Amino acid sequence: MTEAATAFPRTREATEWQRLHPATLALAIAGLGPKSLNLLPAVAALGFTGNWRWIVPAVLAFLLISLTAAWFQWLRFRFLVGDDEVLIESGVFARQHRTIPFDRIQDVSIEQGLVARALGIAKVGFETGAGGQENDAHLDSIGLDAAQALRATIRAHRSGTVAAATDAAPESAVADEDRLLFTMGPWRLLIAGLFNFSLAALAVVGAAMQFFDGLLPFDFNIFNPMDWIELAEDYGLDQWLLAHRWVAGIGAAASLLLIGFASGIATMMFANWNFRLTREPRTLRRTRGLTTRTDVALPIRRVQAAILITGWFRRRFGWHELRLQSLASDGEKERDHQIVPFGRFAEIDPILAEVGIARPDEAAGWHQSHGVVALGGLIGALFAAIGGLVATALGQPLGALGIVAGALIAAASLFGARFHRWADLGDQLAIRRGWWKPRTTLLPHASVQSIDLKTDFIQRPLGLATLVFGVPGGSALAAHEIPAIPVMTARKLRARILAARSRR
Repeated sequence: MTEAATAFPRTREATEWQRLHPATLALAIAGLGPKSLNLLPAVAALGFTGNWRWIVPAVLAFLLISLTAAWFQWLRFRFLVGDDEVLIESGVFARQHRTIPFDRIQDVSIEQGLVARALGIAKVGFETGAGGQENDAHLDSIGLDAAQALRATIRAHRSGTVAAATDAAPESAVADEDRLLFTMGPWRLLIAGLFNFSLAALAVVGAAMQFFDGLLPFDFNIFNPMDWIELAEDYGLDQWLLAHRWVAGIGAAASLLLIGFASGIATMMFANWNFRLTREPRTLRRTRGLTTRTDVALPIRRVQAAILITGWFRRRFGWHELRLQSLASDGEKERDHQIVPFGRFAEIDPILAEVGIARPDEAAGWHQSHGVVALGGLIGALFAAIGGLVATALGQPLGALGIVAGALIAAASLFGARFHRWADLGDQLAIRRGWWKPRTTLLPHASVQSIDLKTDFIQRPLGLATLVFGVPGGSALAAHEIPAIPVMTARKLRARILAARSRR
């Protein structure tokens, strides 16, 4: 345990500048693997010119320079935890001095990669809410207990307490008030992975098999029906042509299903292993991850909206996903916090209650948008059909696929228009859209900062307008809007929401 890991004093006089954990250098060594790819062109050039004897010295020089640079960066980086602020100094040639007051820190995240977990260190990120990742800061590698103590110190300061957290029990000061809201075990992750069926890995597998075809110890491509036919011939099925086709079809379909389900399960396991959502005095704390373990705290008062996501198939079994839109980013990767990756309404409703948002039922007085919302899809279907007709007229039989695609797009657009709905629940809005992947946005009136009423040359003659709600933080999924509703209804709704905000 390093000195930084013991405790963080509360007075400036009692503190000293501290350095990152020495294991930072070990992480730098682990990171040399990906960086060494930049050396491949130089190595190849030496090989092509016949200067093989210089390859080993060049690699050694690269390793020496990289390790020296990492050592200087570690040596010139230091931080100080004061009474009410964090001071960070960094830079080898150009020095940067940064002061981050505790009051400006909106979120403290703790992240551990696979190597960091083995070394007992963690990366601590500070989100200041100043906008943009360049305005945030982080401590790349400090002891895990020190990271927990630092987070507890900042949280204690923001809650008005003066007691500092120590290494013996950095979280014990608030342990009595923490409640476990949601967790996911291996069985739940397995079920979620099966519903998370994804064909995205097929392109990677197919490209890899084509690229490494000459290096594989076998000559068989699971995506090639002819290979399945040859396999059928090897087992004496060559006398039945129909059997060839059945084997080829079943083999290809089985391969697609296997890769799709395996990729879904692997993605869910790696991302959400040992998922835990805990209610702390002022935050929701989420920990998850198998190889990279993240620990993110989401301040309750910074939650702006809740988004419920499901799928056409998983909804039949009652499974949903809950995301919270917040002013605090999600580990610098997502703008929405995934709070419940895979759960039922009985598990989601208590979490929504913690952030002061209620989920409406089917009898909430839903209104439907005008069917003109399908116009964009119909235009796309028309272009697809015209393209198919032109190709067919030019003697291309495959042009018929464009006609069929146009018909399917038109049908899907008309059918999907029925699922653009909204409801005003008094102090919050509920907005629904989508039939293949339904999404419901729960938007409190207090979170709305601006409301734009938009119309165009298509909606104006029909007496329609679209309301676009400006919400701080912004969702990564889409803008919050109610499209194609009567213009008088839109004006009344906008006036009601703005009046409610002015009374606060």
